Amino acid sequence: MDFEAARARLVEQLSTEIRDERVLAAMARIPRECFVPPESQHMAYADMPLPIGLEQTISQPFIVALMTEALELTGQEKVLEIGTGSGYQAAILAELARLVITTERLPALAEAAKNVLSSLGYTNIEVHVAGENLGWQCEAPYDAIVVTAGAPRVPVDLLNQLAIGGRLVIPVGSRYTQELYKITRHKKKNMVENLGGCRFVSLIGKDAWEE
Repeated sequence: MDFEAARARLVEQLSTEIRDERVLAAMARIPRECFVPPESQHMAYADMPLPIGLEQTISQPFIVALMTEALELTGQEKVLEIGTGSGYQAAILAELARLVITTERLPALAEAAKNVLSSLGYTNIEVHVAGENLGWQCEAPYDAIVVTAGAPRVPVDLLNQLAIGGRLVIPVGSRYTQELYKITRHKKKNMVENLGGCRFVSLIGKDAWEE
């Protein structure tokens, strides 16, 4: 399979709705086939989620692009990702930000993602096994936070780890369907935007879903 040609077709398809040229360029550089199991590599550039094992998925490319675009990254930010999964989203963030801190509750996935990201040469990504609390408090505050799992509500712990003026992008709803929210933190009242419907695996942890 010609992965480069498939990747180019996907990025062209995404460009009809995604306007941030830096996001599109990052997705044009990153080999998504490296982040999916061998048996799924022929589907790597289909605009759909794919299983990566342990009942987890790599998100649909359009959703990845939409969430990344909403973070409004310029290259100087420190970004927190909740839910490393395959590491694909972290790679895109690393192309667009100064530093990426990413947490994953499943140690096997965290280790696999760390290995793939290292093999691709990324040096500005820290992969951590998630603790009991959401986020990674010791590195806060963050200029942007992206959550790649659906939450029942917007977790206060994550808002508290967000810098003033920072953006949080998170799916919120039931275990089965969610709405994608972009929350910009302000001193007095946060600004909330609904980016549309989505479907993610459940966010597990304090102030989220029980396992």
